[in-house]
Amino acid sequence: MQHFLEGQARAKSAIQSEFDRIFAGLGTEPVHHAMAHAVLNGGKRLRGFLVLEGARLHDVDPARAILPACAIEALHAYSLVHDDLPCMDDDDLRRGQPTVHIKWDEATAVLAGDALQTLAFELCADPAVGSGDVRADLCLTLARASGAQGMVYGQALDIAAETAETPLTLEQITKLQDGKTGALIQWSAEAGARLAQADVTPLSTYAKALGLAFQIADDILDETGDEAKAGKRLQKDAEAGKATFVSLLGLDGARTRAADLVTQACDALSPYGNGAESLREAARFVISRES
Repeated sequence: MQHFLEGQARAKSAIQSEFDRIFAGLGTEPVHHAMAHAVLNGGKRLRGFLVLEGARLHDVDPARAILPACAIEALHAYSLVHDDLPCMDDDDLRRGQPTVHIKWDEATAVLAGDALQTLAFELCADPAVGSGDVRADLCLTLARASGAQGMVYGQALDIAAETAETPLTLEQITKLQDGKTGALIQWSAEAGARLAQADVTPLSTYAKALGLAFQIADDILDETGDEAKAGKRLQKDAEAGKATFVSLLGLDGARTRAADLVTQACDALSPYGNGAESLREAARFVISRES
């Protein structure tokens, strides 16, 4: 796990430094503080790590890759800010800290999320990222991954499931999570290849399996995890009577499925040889984490 932990630490440091620079120039209104709270309040930086590692595999200058890495972290933060709102998951704790609408108010949370979303596209469109074609490709694919074909679509399916007459099937949950969780993870893994204008297929295959394994691990944590370590309320889905990978497959079945997906993810990286070991370790980390 050493390759991943070292790469993750480098990614966290680089992303933190870049966000410090970005937020220093934004302003001092409550919405700016709320944005910073959402982005800088810890987190694994897995998506940013995937961008930077994919870029490294394709010999892309880290100075070009850091902006898309921050972009996906900003967009992920926006999704969490809105997901925590009373009209959605109604959570008051995120990573052990008050959620944005609790620390400020709902209006500030909505606006902070909106601003983080637009910031993501601003960062991807920055001339420092690369040619116009590269920047346009990143923006277009990020819009698809985050919008009505991706994350927002998955969230809409999730909300609809709360009032559905019958629980979702395994196929339906897989489709839901491919959008809600998987789409942004897939964009993150592909971004390095897109920066190099290279074939995204190996990283796309890797990320599709990784994203589903990540969500299955989340469902397992929701059932068996420690709230103090997770930094959020657990067992919400069970309380709401929602179907999950655990409720459909059982704990052992869910763990087996997650492990199989990690194997698939690792196998997809064979074109990169030993150079992709940190990404293989990231896949193993995803199903062994405690938060």
